[in-house]
Amino acid sequence: MTTDSCIDLSVGRDEGIQSAAFAISVCVAACLSIGFVVAGSLRSGPSYQRELDGRINPNDAPVASLVRLPSIGVARAEAIVAHREAFRSMRADGQAFRTPSDLQKVKGIGPETTKKLRQWLKFE
Repeated sequence: MTTDSCIDLSVGRDEGIQSAAFAISVCVAACLSIGFVVAGSLRSGPSYQRELDGRINPNDAPVASLVRLPSIGVARAEAIVAHREAFRSMRADGQAFRTPSDLQKVKGIGPETTKKLRQWLKFE
């Protein structure tokens, strides 16, 4: 009989330890969740916005600068540079882009994209 009572006590103790461990893990998870929510709400502005120092001239800007523009990824930036270089090889005397609308000559850039870019571009 003493053996049975010892087994019963160890089973009860194991269940108590498991319950305590579960309660601790739930509390830790809740604290981490609250921390992430607070940290996310303290950010200033949406994370997808890009800050630009000034306006960018697409006639001489490198790919790294063009990528910083809204709606312009690496492929579009490379296409802008390729169009600019092709234009210069045919005409050494002019600029490939004189207005934001000229960017629509590049594949993948349409009126909506040029509207978004207008405030970030300069043509000199």
